[in-house]
Amino acid sequence: MIKKIFKGTAILALWLLIWQAAAMIIKDNFLIPTPLETLKALFVLGQTGQFYLAVLKSLLRIIIGYALGVTVGFLGGITANKFSLFNDITNPAMQVIKAVPVASFIILAFFWFKSDDLPIFIAFLMVLPMVWSATQTALSGIDRKYIELAKVYKLSPVKTFFKIKMPFITPTLLTTCLTALGFAWKSGIAAEIICRPQMALGTLLNDHKNYLDMPSVFALTVVVAVLSIILEIALKQTVRRVLNAKN
Repeated sequence: MIKKIFKGTAILALWLLIWQAAAMIIKDNFLIPTPLETLKALFVLGQTGQFYLAVLKSLLRIIIGYALGVTVGFLGGITANKFSLFNDITNPAMQVIKAVPVASFIILAFFWFKSDDLPIFIAFLMVLPMVWSATQTALSGIDRKYIELAKVYKLSPVKTFFKIKMPFITPTLLTTCLTALGFAWKSGIAAEIICRPQMALGTLLNDHKNYLDMPSVFALTVVVAVLSIILEIALKQTVRRVLNAKN
């Protein structure tokens, strides 16, 4: 643990030095503020209740969208695997969602949703096809002999799913959910920047960009990155616990 902490601290210090060197070479804090200027801006932001409320609301919106995407994607993947007609009908929609840039969806959804709801929808939309496809593919890859074994023991469809299918698809599904979290977070913040909901990290980023306050823009970007890392670590720990419980 000590070695990991030392290594992580050394890597962080190296990147801070690179950042400082770049700022000294550019010599323009409008383009690249120094780490110290960014830290001062973060300290100023941290003295306002608006900042903490924006963090909480952004987290809430994106987590709701992520949870909806995982739930609907999981159920949709199961249904698509079970019924070929349903798969034929929904597959074009999944392909379109994968192909269209997130910015296009944000612009379109801007006219469909309230600004507070749009980040939820965008996070949901980015997660949906990833979990859907992973669930469907994992179920399709299960060896048929295990399904036949369930029939021999006359297991009900529900027991067959939870006792036989679920253990096979869990590792793939959890890994996909971990990857999807990063997409949900980045796309949700991007949606906030464009639609500007009240009390949101994306709105604060946009506001300080308009004020030409680059140290605050850098500080908020650091906050977004750190929150993404924290969410990923939290989900990784949950995944490990689930997998260890299965073993």
